[in-house]
Amino acid sequence: MQTNKTNLNGLPLPELERFVVSLDEPKYRAGQIYQWLYKYRVNSFDEMTNLPQSFREKLNDVAFIEQFTLATSQTSAVDRTIKFLFELSDGKKIETVLIPPRQTAVDAAERMTLCVSTQVGCPLDCKFCATASMGFLRNLTAGEILNQYITTQAMSEKPITNIVFMGMGEPMLNYDNVMTAVDIITDQNGIGISPRRITVSTAGYANQIRRMADEDRKMKLALSLHSLHNDVRTELMPINKKFNVEELLSALEYYQKKTKKSVMLEYIVFEGVNDTDADIQAIVKAAKRFECRVNLIPFHSIEFTHPKGFSASLRGASEEGLKKFWQRLRAFDVTTFIRHSAGVDIDAACGQLAVKEELALI
Repeated sequence: MQTNKTNLNGLPLPELERFVVSLDEPKYRAGQIYQWLYKYRVNSFDEMTNLPQSFREKLNDVAFIEQFTLATSQTSAVDRTIKFLFELSDGKKIETVLIPPRQTAVDAAERMTLCVSTQVGCPLDCKFCATASMGFLRNLTAGEILNQYITTQAMSEKPITNIVFMGMGEPMLNYDNVMTAVDIITDQNGIGISPRRITVSTAGYANQIRRMADEDRKMKLALSLHSLHNDVRTELMPINKKFNVEELLSALEYYQKKTKKSVMLEYIVFEGVNDTDADIQAIVKAAKRFECRVNLIPFHSIEFTHPKGFSASLRGASEEGLKKFWQRLRAFDVTTFIRHSAGVDIDAACGQLAVKEELALI
């Protein structure tokens, strides 16, 4: 790690401007650096050919562009999903997943989705998620979040069209860095991906959901829900003790009314836990309060983390049970669909991300 130099990767334009001015250079040079970093995604100052040679030499003396090291990658033999293990500058590691579309999808020729992480590990201890078994190590910087896109896009045969903040960690606990990264990703002078193609998923930070609404954030919002009954949701997701179901629904209602955007409710159907008629009716009731879509997710095994207690007892609904749950919601005119699982054979599916070498240290 180059501690005596300033890392420019992840800096938004105003911070780059302050940095450039501190070097007694014209402010407009910051805009040039900004485009080189994020639009053209160069790896060195020497490639910034519209900067004077003297300025490039100065940048090499006082700054650097942080990059990732690819530790390993795995490609699914089933659906060609690729899981990348990246090593950060301090030696910690994160996983990022590149997900191609199903061949039968209407946009199969164009779509390519990147699932990015926002923390090294996660502090929330959701009982169905492998990342929880790592514990929490630290937040990612805005540059480290951006580098997941920059590094992966350089290795992808197709343009990445969609980004989902559904990897390791809770985005709302790293709110400022996540939103800085999103601002750069969606800036047409930066990476230039439409905010409509970006989804931020949260386990349930009602205060940050309201903040997103107040800031008029344009990306999509998803809530990792999994139950509308406080006792069940608390057992599945201890964060429910801090923000209970009613607080969450109130925040989502506020968000939808203020932004006029639909909310995605993510729901893993567990056999004998959250698959009853009462669960169906609770979802139907919530769907009448605000515009939402329900995304039913198959449960993916986290046996490789050696779960104990309640986590070890969880069993996903069968394919038939999941389809029946979907049909029952549809019968009540709830907009719902079943998420296609990707990368299951390489432990890259929803809820399966965890750096295995870190698990041995817990």
